[in-house]
Amino acid sequence: MAIEQVMALAPVIPVLVIEDAAHARPIAEALVRGGIRALEVTLRTPAAIEAMQEMAKVEGAVVGAGTVVSERQLDQVMAAGARFIVSPGLTDRLGAAVIARGIPFLPGVSDAADIMRGLDLGLDRFKFFPAEASGGIAALKALAGPFHQCRFCPTGGINEASAPGWLAEPAVLCVGGSWLVPTGVPDQAEIEKRARAAAKLRAP
Repeated sequence: MAIEQVMALAPVIPVLVIEDAAHARPIAEALVRGGIRALEVTLRTPAAIEAMQEMAKVEGAVVGAGTVVSERQLDQVMAAGARFIVSPGLTDRLGAAVIARGIPFLPGVSDAADIMRGLDLGLDRFKFFPAEASGGIAALKALAGPFHQCRFCPTGGINEASAPGWLAEPAVLCVGGSWLVPTGVPDQAEIEKRARAAAKLRAP
C-alpha cells in the first residue's frame, strides 16, 4: 500500500496517544467500525509499541507509527507491525532509512525548505505540521502553489469544526486529528460515533 492509498482511506487519520496498551484494541475496533481505518499511534508513551501490536490484530485496521524521529524507532515500529510511518519533521538520514525499508512514509514539513528536502528524496506526500501554528490554511495555500505536485495531510490544531475548511483545499488529501478518541478509559460507543462523523467529513 502506497502512502497515497493510506491517505485515501478516510478524510481523517486519528492521531492516537495510548497511555494503556489494554485500551488499544477496543479503540481500534471502535474506529474501524466507524469507518476510520488508518490509525496513527504516536510514540509519545511507553505503551505505544505494545498498543501498535494490539491494534494490528484488528481486522481492517491499517496501523501506522507517528512521532518517529530515528532509525532505531523506525525498526522498532516496523517490528511491531506498523504499515506506514509518520514523522514530525524530515531529515536526510531518517528519510533515506525509511525509503530504504520500502514502507509508506508521511514526513512532517512546515516550510518550502522542508518540502524541497523531501522532493530531493523523491517524496511528494507530506504531513503539514504543526498546521495551525505554521500559518494555517493561508500558509498551506501559499506553499501549494509552487509545489503543485505535492499533497498534504495537515495535522496540529485541527478539530471537527475546522477540518472541512482544510479538506476544501485541492492539495489536501486528508487531515490528522486527535479529537476522535477522548482521554481515559475508552468509550467504544462514543469513539465509533465520532469516527462515523469523521468518515463523512468533506469539504463544505
